[in-house]
Amino acid sequence: MSQHFDILPVIMNQTKTFTMISQGCRLNHAESAVIRQALNAKGLSEVGMEHDPDIVIVNTCTVTENGDKDTIRLVRKINRTCTQPAIALVGCQSQMQSQQLSDLQNVKWVIGNANKSQIAPIILNESKGIYVEKIASTPFSQGYSSFDPSHCRVNLKIQDGCDFYCSFCVIPFARGPARSRDWDDIMADAQGLCNMGVKEIVLTGINLGTYANQGHDFYDVLEALLRQSPSTRIRISSIEPTTVDTRLIELWQTYPNFCRYLHLPIQSGNDTILNKMRRRYTRSMYDDFITEIKRAVPNICIGTDVIVGFPGETDGLFEDTYQYLSRAPIDYFHVFRYSERTMAHSRKFPNSVPSADIQSRSQRLRDLHTQKWQAFMKAQSNTIQTVLFEQKKKGVWVGKTQQFVPVYTTSDRSLKNTLHPVKLVYEPSTLQMIGELV
Repeated sequence: MSQHFDILPVIMNQTKTFTMISQGCRLNHAESAVIRQALNAKGLSEVGMEHDPDIVIVNTCTVTENGDKDTIRLVRKINRTCTQPAIALVGCQSQMQSQQLSDLQNVKWVIGNANKSQIAPIILNESKGIYVEKIASTPFSQGYSSFDPSHCRVNLKIQDGCDFYCSFCVIPFARGPARSRDWDDIMADAQGLCNMGVKEIVLTGINLGTYANQGHDFYDVLEALLRQSPSTRIRISSIEPTTVDTRLIELWQTYPNFCRYLHLPIQSGNDTILNKMRRRYTRSMYDDFITEIKRAVPNICIGTDVIVGFPGETDGLFEDTYQYLSRAPIDYFHVFRYSERTMAHSRKFPNSVPSADIQSRSQRLRDLHTQKWQAFMKAQSNTIQTVLFEQKKKGVWVGKTQQFVPVYTTSDRSLKNTLHPVKLVYEPSTLQMIGELV
């Protein structure tokens, strides 16, 4: 069933407390920051789980089977930790598995992605229920700033949903059709973030490069923010290969605040598997693009995602992927085991790969990743890079370069949320990049 509520006044005798937990992707974390603000604005106070909150909100993920299992484990942990929690499960898994989630102990609200913006009035109404609707393709505004006081780098959501329907993926079902945030809403939000002293904005979405609103495309958003905020670093989160082109090169060459970083998921290095995955490029198309970027943008870091064990991936097809990744100008990769999803087209495919083979192949790729990442770190050593310092851990300040390299520096003064030129020195014994303030 689906219910709607107008914005309601807070009718509580005492301030209610909540804990917000985010699972999964960067976009979930961006949306959780907005949910926090919506609840704070209605008089609720955020506390840690150790303070026995009245309400626990979990922003769920359903990309893989492990994500689904994580939610179940987390609900059990909440029930062990808290006295009488009212649990709200929101987001992607809620959109896909609403009835199953509603049956879990102390789950009071199951709220899908279409209703996520209504979470404050739903919770304040206090009526138990399932709030899941079909997701429309209309443009959207956010209503609250993207500012997240717990992070120096702020995620700026500009897009949601996807129309690509890769055969392994359930995101088009969980997130709905591709849609874009209103241009004016993005510009106002970004300007507000800069006014608050945010040093890095990360552009975030499900299929980021498909942004289209009021005659503006993704490149218009990117250049407008780079031009509007020259002292703020702008970073692109993961983006689909067929939605970007060499116009990015001109922006990197023009704007020093455009982070020299690109995460471009390849998923497989073999054309047979790419075709079965319904990816929209060949390996040679992908390789030509990243080779051109590496040539034109010195010092850039390029990363990717790889799925291991897709149905029909033989030893030979996997070896083709491995050999390509070993020679490609890719500096790191995230390795994912293939996960069969209920509504994904690939669940019908024959020739599933044995778990033991997936495990051994994944380990080979992780070892290769380590080799390539260490090589990239060594190449950065003895250069001077600007580092955004975010936090102090065990007496050492930790920050990241434009290339997303973690840097460890000692200093007697506070470096939090500051940009500093730093000489990088790679320490092979700890596999860490040590920074010397310049």
